[in-house]
Amino acid sequence: MASDRGPPAGDPTLRRRIEPWEFEFSFDPRKFCKEACLLYEIQWGNSRDVWRHSGKNTTKHVERNFIEKIASERYFCPSISCSIFWYLSWSPCWECSKAIREFLNQHPNVTLVIYVARLFQHMDPQNRQGLKDLFHSGVTIQVMRAPEYDHCWRNFVNYPCGKEAHWPRYPPLWINLYALELYCIISGLPPCLQISRRYQNQLIEFRLILQNCHYQMIPPYILLATGMIQLPVTWR
Repeated sequence: MASDRGPPAGDPTLRRRIEPWEFEFSFDPRKFCKEACLLYEIQWGNSRDVWRHSGKNTTKHVERNFIEKIASERYFCPSISCSIFWYLSWSPCWECSKAIREFLNQHPNVTLVIYVARLFQHMDPQNRQGLKDLFHSGVTIQVMRAPEYDHCWRNFVNYPCGKEAHWPRYPPLWINLYALELYCIISGLPPCLQISRRYQNQLIEFRLILQNCHYQMIPPYILLATGMIQLPVTWR
């Protein structure tokens, strides 16, 4: 049953929660923010206890900060299976993707699931290859959707009293466009999503540029989910 309060005062994660404005600023797929934010969960073995915390960029990207932090923690035991869930405001760059794969290769008992709100410089071939390599090394990578936003709001955000279900409802268009581009990256297809910024009025424009290979290789339901195209009656 939903609570009429905010996070309870005795919640051990209360001091580690971020403010609502931070969550909305960092994870809005329609906007570009320079600061990367990571919300993460760690679960050890068969335990039901979940460790939750957050992190941001410093002189290093937030992914590298996490890897260095967890590897140095006293409670980190490489022999025990460990499940990690990341909720990232930006997808990893190619250098962070490489660091993640190296960490997982060194710790085979660790599994990682990554949810992202946006794709970081997705036109860059190295960033695309980095994400593709992550996926093929066994890392689950998905674009955040409504269930993930709801989960983060309830478990990582210091939401106001009575607002436990008031997570920001972002239009599905941007989410579906990023999901389409992520599919292209993992499938080795060329970019189809172009993003441009108009600095005078701070608008961000999303455009789909589809080639024949996209129509041939991408399942129709993924293309149709964007609502921006109509497929021909004849499909080859």
